[in-house]
Amino acid sequence: MPRDSQTAKTTDNTTTAEANRSMNSEMILTNARVVCRDRVIDSGTVVVRDGRIAEVAEGRSEAAGALDLNGDYLLPGLIEMHTDNMEKHFVPRPGVLWPSPLAAVLGHDLQVAGAGITTVFDAISVGEYAEKGPRRQILGQSLAAVKHALSEGLCKADHLFHLRCEVSDPCVVEMFEPYAHDPLVRLVSLMDHTPGQRQWTDVSKYVQYNKGENWTEEELKRRIERLKAEQDKYAAKHRKAVVALAKEYDIPLASHDDATEDHVHEAVADGVVISEFPITMTAACLAREHGQKTIMGAPNVVRGGSHSGNMSALECAREGQLDGLSSDYVPSSLLFAAFLLHEKLDLPLHEAVAKVSANVADMVGLADRGRVETALRADLVRVTHTEHTPVVREVWVMGERVC
Repeated sequence: MPRDSQTAKTTDNTTTAEANRSMNSEMILTNARVVCRDRVIDSGTVVVRDGRIAEVAEGRSEAAGALDLNGDYLLPGLIEMHTDNMEKHFVPRPGVLWPSPLAAVLGHDLQVAGAGITTVFDAISVGEYAEKGPRRQILGQSLAAVKHALSEGLCKADHLFHLRCEVSDPCVVEMFEPYAHDPLVRLVSLMDHTPGQRQWTDVSKYVQYNKGENWTEEELKRRIERLKAEQDKYAAKHRKAVVALAKEYDIPLASHDDATEDHVHEAVADGVVISEFPITMTAACLAREHGQKTIMGAPNVVRGGSHSGNMSALECAREGQLDGLSSDYVPSSLLFAAFLLHEKLDLPLHEAVAKVSANVADMVGLADRGRVETALRADLVRVTHTEHTPVVREVWVMGERVC
């Protein structure tokens, strides 16, 4: 069944969360630096009515009850299409699975909303690699808990799901198949984090990254051998099966950690539309030549480079090859990175902000949000910029203040 015909999704991309928002009030936000898609209005006013943006105008409003933002920035709500943050709340320490899935979801929700993220694609791993890992439990529990929270109006942000399918894992297809039809599953990425592949082409980097796992040298050697054997056995056929399921249910596909021309050509053949965290400039440029959109990590921008020694996101942006950003493992990095692109590369602020809002909305097919524009959802963020750091002061989702 095509994704567009799922009953939980309306024609303008709204979800069950929208039905729980207040839709009967007017709000006027004035004296703000309004970051629109094509410009920044130095002193502007945004009128919100029934959860939608009714008017965007230059100048201050003198209307009774107008909220004076004192010259702060007013941005569109940020859109996060790949964050591992929810899994941190389910497993706050190695070996600890949090006993309340709902509490884990709401802790994550509070953190992303507080970072100015109003629409979040919770990126849940599909595949274990570990022989007794918790990810099978997290997958089912997180979807169920999010649905419960949305139905009860408990979430601050709007939640959708991005399933990260580890194609070399023996369990990936059986884990993915029961959820492929779910209307909250709106993005699938093709991943392979086995040693010797993509991010871990240099196996020594894989070894260094996993030093904190307290494995003996012999245990790590056996693990590497097992994962390489599973990659040989499963990767090709599982990738084919995941792609087929995604196409059956009309779910957009992303390819993760493409490094070579062969990786990109494989992604093109599979119908991939997003190149997610390309690790070389060659891969990023070729992906965009083939019409794919590129997205990289906001922590990469904030830190000034990749934590695993791959391509710099700043360099990718400098070369004009970066379409969007993801907070990945630090929700607050998304807003911070947008302002850094503006400061370090002299990128106009409205273009930098688009990389964490409008551009991402376009990638994932959300036409009703991501811009401060009339008729769109009133997902808005008030930001003060101080000491080279953007600070979230208020957040509205569908015109309702959530933070």
